[in-house]
Amino acid sequence: MQPIISISNTSKIYTSGFQALDNINLDINKGEIFALLGPNGAGKTTLIACICGTINATHGSIKINGWDNVKDYKKTRSIVGLVPQELVTEAFESTWTTIKFSRGLFGKPKNDAYLQDILTKLSLWDKRHEQIRFLSGGMKRRLLIAKALAHEPEILFLDEPSAGVDVELRQSMWELIKKLKKNGTTIILTTHYIEEAEMMADHVGIIDAGKLIVVDEKKSLMNSLGKKQIIINLSEPLSEIPVPFAPFNLQIENNGKSILYNYNINQDKDALKKLLATINELNISIQDVITRESSLEEIFVDIIKGKK
Repeated sequence: MQPIISISNTSKIYTSGFQALDNINLDINKGEIFALLGPNGAGKTTLIACICGTINATHGSIKINGWDNVKDYKKTRSIVGLVPQELVTEAFESTWTTIKFSRGLFGKPKNDAYLQDILTKLSLWDKRHEQIRFLSGGMKRRLLIAKALAHEPEILFLDEPSAGVDVELRQSMWELIKKLKKNGTTIILTTHYIEEAEMMADHVGIIDAGKLIVVDEKKSLMNSLGKKQIIINLSEPLSEIPVPFAPFNLQIENNGKSILYNYNINQDKDALKKLLATINELNISIQDVITRESSLEEIFVDIIKGKK
């Protein structure tokens, strides 16, 4: 299946000499949610801008649905919706006028019912006649999403969409994103809320210093790089780690009432089995066992730290 977005050997070097993107190669499939993660200044926003055509890449090529995003700009831009980080809006226009204008820019026929549905899902319908200057920061953020969706794009870019949005409205916004995906919309997002990427994304890319250092399915990434943590609560406290436990590199916690074991199941599938066998051999009584897996955020931090 041909990817809906194909980025080949793409770099961006500014006139100052700063290289924001370094030879990016990436394919994004139709109908998936792709999360682009990276620290501040990593190149996330620059990459999105190059794909959408708001800035030109210095080298390489970018194709959207098979069209070159420079040579066929009008075709590619017509199927793309972009929600930028910056809250740039016409302050004296009303919410309703703004999204109607956005739809008209792309030559779409009038469809007030569709626009009303968007505003309702984004909790903006009761603010449809309000001038934008009177909206809160979170409302302006949601209005940007409404504008991006006004022309029914096949691809939606969300650059830090949850910034300044409260928890309740963030959840309703993500319900809308899930529905868009279900209807076939391809969604590319950057976010500082990595738990959102963990919850929503199909694929994850990690970018740092302009280089795309990891691209993988979310599940595969978490399985291959994730660690497990086992907390074993004991019936009787230990004053020190017994010698037979030395190979496991355990830690004593909770005044000796708990032992902590960190391991990677991909490196030793029988690690936990060996530990429990050793506990049994030493006649140590277990009260409870708690298992915790690495989050996507922990994996992200480990990858960035390991690179530096």
